[in-house]
Amino acid sequence: MRKFKNLLMVVVLCTSATIFAQTKLTGKVVDETSQPLPGASIVVKGSSTGVSTDFDGNFTLETSDSSGTILVSFVGYEAKNLTFNGSKNFGSIALNPSAESLEEIIITATSFAIDRKTPVAVSTVKAEVIENKLGSQEFPEILKSTPGVYATKSGGGFGDGRLTLRGFNSENVAVMINGVPVNDMENGRVYWSNWAGLADVTSAMQVQRGLGASKLAVPSIGGTVNILSKTTDVEKGGNIFTAVGNDGYQKYGATVSTGLLDNGFAATVSASKTKGDGYVDGTQFEGYNYFVNISKQINDNHKIALTSFGAPQWHGQRQNQSLISTYRNAESGIKFNPNWGLRDGNVVNVEDNFYHKSQTSLNHYWTISDKTNVSTALYASWGTGGGGGTAGNTSLFQQRIGGDDQPIDIDNIVAINRANGSLGAEAYLRASRNDHSWFGVLSTLKTDLNENVSLIAGVDIRDYTGKHFSEVTDLLGADYALDNSNVNNPNAALKVGDKRDYWNDGEVGWQGLFTQLEYDRDNVAGFISAAVSNTSYKRIDYFQYLPGNQETDKYNFTGFSVKGGANYNINDQHNVFANVGYFEKAPGFDAVFLQFDNDHINADAENQKIFSTELGYGFRGATFAANVNIYRTEWKDRTLTRGFQNPDGSFNSANILGVNAIHQGAEFDFTYRPGNKLSIIGMLSLGDWTWDNDVTNVQIFDEEQNLVQTVDLFIAGLKVSDAAQTTASLGFDYELMDKTNFTVDFNYFADLYARYDPNSRGSVGPQAWKAPNYTTFDMSVRHGFKIGDLDATLIGRMNNVFDTQYIADATDGNGSVDETALVWYGYGRTFNVSAKIKF
Repeated sequence: MRKFKNLLMVVVLCTSATIFAQTKLTGKVVDETSQPLPGASIVVKGSSTGVSTDFDGNFTLETSDSSGTILVSFVGYEAKNLTFNGSKNFGSIALNPSAESLEEIIITATSFAIDRKTPVAVSTVKAEVIENKLGSQEFPEILKSTPGVYATKSGGGFGDGRLTLRGFNSENVAVMINGVPVNDMENGRVYWSNWAGLADVTSAMQVQRGLGASKLAVPSIGGTVNILSKTTDVEKGGNIFTAVGNDGYQKYGATVSTGLLDNGFAATVSASKTKGDGYVDGTQFEGYNYFVNISKQINDNHKIALTSFGAPQWHGQRQNQSLISTYRNAESGIKFNPNWGLRDGNVVNVEDNFYHKSQTSLNHYWTISDKTNVSTALYASWGTGGGGGTAGNTSLFQQRIGGDDQPIDIDNIVAINRANGSLGAEAYLRASRNDHSWFGVLSTLKTDLNENVSLIAGVDIRDYTGKHFSEVTDLLGADYALDNSNVNNPNAALKVGDKRDYWNDGEVGWQGLFTQLEYDRDNVAGFISAAVSNTSYKRIDYFQYLPGNQETDKYNFTGFSVKGGANYNINDQHNVFANVGYFEKAPGFDAVFLQFDNDHINADAENQKIFSTELGYGFRGATFAANVNIYRTEWKDRTLTRGFQNPDGSFNSANILGVNAIHQGAEFDFTYRPGNKLSIIGMLSLGDWTWDNDVTNVQIFDEEQNLVQTVDLFIAGLKVSDAAQTTASLGFDYELMDKTNFTVDFNYFADLYARYDPNSRGSVGPQAWKAPNYTTFDMSVRHGFKIGDLDATLIGRMNNVFDTQYIADATDGNGSVDETALVWYGYGRTFNVSAKIKF
């Protein structure tokens, strides 16, 4: 009997333990952009019971405590305490980064897409990935493994990288920094050299393909790149870092934060310097980056934050493409650059770029109630700088020291100019300047109408003035240069710094209203959005007209957008979404002022018309996640300014109006995590992008903005150029040991068609030349360690490990064959080593 009682007691205790262990806690840990945080820690406070999230941020924790508190934490994020009383599903647990609250970026968060909720195709890159993969690459190249993205270094100069999205160039991809649009107000372009140091201060970068989640009437035809900068760090401290790489690459910088002070103030300051010789001949560079964020928590309802950043830089450029045979015969191979020379043994960058664009914003965050808040940003941006080039008898710049693959003989030009004496410079250097001032206000109100429906509405007002002129930068031994372009000062003898050839201003105004209704209940989320904007253009010409006749009238164009979409979560693993939208976008500045003057004005220029639709499917499993998207975009009455290179090396531009295009395709991306140490990421993007019609009466201009000729273009059926229409990638990240990761990335590019030269498309011709397909292989090693009590990181990065030679950019030639194509090769093997110490 005694043995029976003992056995019965054991059974009771085991049963009790089983009962007590039935408290089951589940949830998903995500970051501020609703992306999962794998490896986050969940611990029951007061015990040793805990688990980590899987690669998708999910966790399941069983505890014998029937009630209590769990602590959710992740390195670099603010920990969160959550209480429970019995089994509980916490749902999505969002952790804030180690910054003074998410409100500082709320103005951009409203444009950030949320996984399994916002019905758009999206990819998000966090700061840690940028730091690990950037190395000495161009900032847009971070996205080269993203579906639909094609990014190259263009000519290879520092900051000269470019990005296309679903076949659309930067003019039609909205780029936003902290919610503020940065596309040029006149032509829509984004010059990445202006933001060459932006990677240092980026906390997250999100690519939204297609319609995107932005509520503004921005030119997001191909998609939206939304960049979030750092906010003010809540903890006192900072870091110092340095990096070295191939071809004299050097970089160093530091970040310091006060932390959140008792009076509610906090400040973060970051600065860096980068310099090097450049991979391509004659592309030396020097750049700086600065970032300042100061915030003040006034009270529970009001907070202000001031942010200012910029990246002044100078770099030599390679503007001219060359024949494939030229590179093969050149002494420096694919590094050959025809746009630099020697003077007294010193490098002269005949083509260069110098620019400083700053952005400063004052944000106010007002919490009116639990249901309503207002975010307002007052911002200003100033830009100064331009690009260098040749002037006068430009044929003299074709004379080289030795063979055709050698530097330009600048000493010869100096000798000719000095011999000219009172006749002035035969040839000299100039710069095309594009200074600007930009002011704006962006205010957004969000209110919850009920538990399921929210209303967002706001205003977007901008005022932009672009100042365009050419100036003398180096007389190359002469005392002056003659110029007869200014009717107010004919036969001028110009000195260095004097304006030449042209001087005009472009004034652009923008007034926009936007509104959106959002629905979110159970497994369904959707939105309906509308925006309307008025764009005004005015031109002032100081060279071609006398005072009193220099200004044009102001011409207004109304654009609008209507879009909507919905996402349905079938269950915890499967979701589907769809979206559809119609845009009418105001024509570009050059479509209104057709011949760079005040006389040929197209006051009735057609709006550009865009219809876009997309379907998507997502899967989220325990170890595997994937997305599939199909899309179609129809674009009519497109405004297109196409620059191209003449056989003699000079440049012309074509103002093309009324061209139609169809962009359609399918995209697939996945993440697979078979264990705690290995992650596999891949994607496949298949595009079919084609010009849909021929165009007549296309105007061709030279570099001095003179009309050269008018041609007809037979381009119907030609493939859209400048971007690989088929791309694929496969990446592996393996944890070799604690805090040590090894990463490899394969990227494949195919169906890259050469951009057409308008002069060669005056009759029906063959399909444009297609560059050879290519694959690159990149790798990096990241190692974390301690220096005393300080955390340190060492990263080694090598791009194009196998030194593959590939053509990244091309212009079609006669007959559309490789012998006549003008090309730029991508970089060969490069390397970079960086170190960071946190304090």
